[in-house]
Amino acid sequence: MLNTMLVRPGYPRCSARICLASMVLLMLLGPATAMTAQPAADARPVGLKVSENRRFLVHTDGTPFFYLGDTAWELYHRLNRPEADQYLENRAKNGYTVIQAVVVAELDGLRTPNAYGHTPFHDMDSHRPNEDYFAHVDYIVNKAASLGLYVGMLPSWGRWVGGADADRPDSDFFNAGNAADYGRFLARRYADKPIIWVLGGDRLADTTAAVWGEMARGIREVVGNRQLITFHPRGGRSSSQWFHGADWLDFHMLQSGHSAQSTNYVPVERDYALEPPKPTFDGEPAYEYPPDAMPAKRPVGALQVRRNAYWAVFAGAHGHTYGTHPIWQMYDEGRKPLWDVVTPWHQALDIPGATQLVHLKRLMLNRPYLTRIPDQSVILSESPKGVDRIGVTRDGRPGQDDATYILAYFPRHHRVTLNTGRVAAARLCGWWYNPRTGAATRIGEMANGRKMDFAPPTDVEGEDWVLVLDDAGKKYPGPRSGK
Repeated sequence: MLNTMLVRPGYPRCSARICLASMVLLMLLGPATAMTAQPAADARPVGLKVSENRRFLVHTDGTPFFYLGDTAWELYHRLNRPEADQYLENRAKNGYTVIQAVVVAELDGLRTPNAYGHTPFHDMDSHRPNEDYFAHVDYIVNKAASLGLYVGMLPSWGRWVGGADADRPDSDFFNAGNAADYGRFLARRYADKPIIWVLGGDRLADTTAAVWGEMARGIREVVGNRQLITFHPRGGRSSSQWFHGADWLDFHMLQSGHSAQSTNYVPVERDYALEPPKPTFDGEPAYEYPPDAMPAKRPVGALQVRRNAYWAVFAGAHGHTYGTHPIWQMYDEGRKPLWDVVTPWHQALDIPGATQLVHLKRLMLNRPYLTRIPDQSVILSESPKGVDRIGVTRDGRPGQDDATYILAYFPRHHRVTLNTGRVAAARLCGWWYNPRTGAATRIGEMANGRKMDFAPPTDVEGEDWVLVLDDAGKKYPGPRSGK
């Protein structure tokens, strides 16, 4: 039965003959219409899995994987190949590890053609995929792989699935009758690529959970457990609301939303406390605006981007996703902007928050990673609330004084008393780590007073800091933003 389903007419295999024929045709068309040749796919092992303690993602060899994502929802739909190259090369340079993009995109992705004039399906028939459209997706996936990037592939934005938007045309394009077939088609095409499957697409699953389950079933029938699957929900929700018990879902994704007062550590802590445990993270926090084009009604800048990232990770998240409004929609001149956007995507590549989150990734990988836990009990004095929250993470076991390091994130200047006795050592080595630059200033060695006061080295609005306290005997390298 399975073999019959895998060769269903209308979902062709991505054969070498088809790809070769397409390339020849493009060369014959000449430079005015031909696309850039595909880069060779990366030859490295691409497997990821959930860690043994069910808290993190790791490579198949067991080494830690830090999910540092970017929301490039309209990447396949709006950018041509040179533009996609520019975007992906920038994200690789800035330390990202995952690119989240949608195959059938939100902005009329069914009917409005991509940059080369192609729509995903012939005659709006889900069983007649357009090879020219998917060859462009292939190119971007292969380019990402050649740069060491994983692709968080959303098969479809939620508006096209299961009648999620009953008042919009084509909202039932993918349904219980074709979702598994579509999942199998994509899985056959990308089974050997560095893909993380992200079902959902900014929608609730109250009435569509069964359809998403069918799409997941189609993917799993082809790839087994070789690739991970998660679910992207609507703002203020987590995949755990519908799918914590689903055997196809490997880790949770939440969307904390775009409020300028977001405190995303709350839903992360909620997911982290669920049993049995599954890794969780914030896959869509508040999006950054370019500093010179920030709207007064939605003033989200680099400080909030950093706060959300450090809060979430220190609360137990296995990684974090960045976003900015010009890039998710790949806005450019001549396009209708959404969300007060005036800056073209290519001018927003290196705005402050976009370049600063790599320092979080490097800090986390600079200390023992897979034994890390959140631990707010380290704070003994009154702890600031809301957007002033100081987040604490360390290694070791909950309730035990067996840590070899403590990390405390200060979003602003505040003096606190810490239970440094959580570190099982007589002497500590301390550092102040700058989340804006990745630079570390050594405090030096000190006796472990078990109950010690600390405050950031500056009291300047917009300056956040991370306190790093190590067991001095471990002689850990200084926290730094390096490879």
